[in-house]
Amino acid sequence: MTPDAQSLPAGQRRAPVRVPAARVVLSASSVYPETASDAFEIAARLGYDGVEVMVWTDPVSQDTAALQRLSQHYGVPVLSVHAPTLLVTQRVWGKDPWPKLERSCQMAVDLGASAVVAHPPFRWQKEYAAKFVDGVEELTDSYGVLMTVENMYPWRARNREMMAYAPGWDPVVQPYRNVTLDFSHTAVAGGDSLQMARELGDRLAHIHLADGAGSAKDEHLVPGRGTQPCAEVLGYLAERSWNGVIAVEVNTRKCKTRAEREAELAECLAFARLHLAAPSLQPVPGA
Repeated sequence: MTPDAQSLPAGQRRAPVRVPAARVVLSASSVYPETASDAFEIAARLGYDGVEVMVWTDPVSQDTAALQRLSQHYGVPVLSVHAPTLLVTQRVWGKDPWPKLERSCQMAVDLGASAVVAHPPFRWQKEYAAKFVDGVEELTDSYGVLMTVENMYPWRARNREMMAYAPGWDPVVQPYRNVTLDFSHTAVAGGDSLQMARELGDRLAHIHLADGAGSAKDEHLVPGRGTQPCAEVLGYLAERSWNGVIAVEVNTRKCKTRAEREAELAECLAFARLHLAAPSLQPVPGA
């Protein structure tokens, strides 16, 4: 036993550190305006466990064969795929949302990824929204990958809120089997990521690690630089021996150089590794 452990009160000795099987990957969106190819290079250099492909206007992000070659070249697996369901990717792979989700699932299967992330439908996508809850369940069963729905937030302007998503932005109250928790989106919504993680329970299948200061802007800050309990959520996952994928999804657009961008992404990885491994004080039998 270490001196620090001996100095703790009886019954409050530290249990041995247990590092869960959760893997920390780099979202390709975190290197923007660099490309998906750059994401693989940076992930390999910094020691990430893999990459989350953001299907984007970048042609490489849409090309399964090209992604396979990058994965093999850098020795970095693709562990998750983000479907092109953002507002700015409405025309990527066509306008019809269902083929986009199916193509994303097939990409995940071909690349060996375990999860596909999708945003909920926009309110004006009425037919899509009406079938969305059942549709994502069918995709999970058909393709054998986790089709996860990401938490969003209400749109605000001039002290007014607009419900932009249907059936809603909050997946906690929806019957989705698998959910992605995005810390930055929770901050915009004025919520608490730890509370949401606890409420989701076993439905929490995927993490987008970032931070936010609670403004109306979706900031995607480096974790620890905002107000969300990022460290506490990671500690909670460690205690549960959670074994999903944690995708670092931060905004590095203000970085002026590659070195500056890599420094921020290295900080994100170190933050995740530290708090996934940190033991909590708990009673030890016989202490």
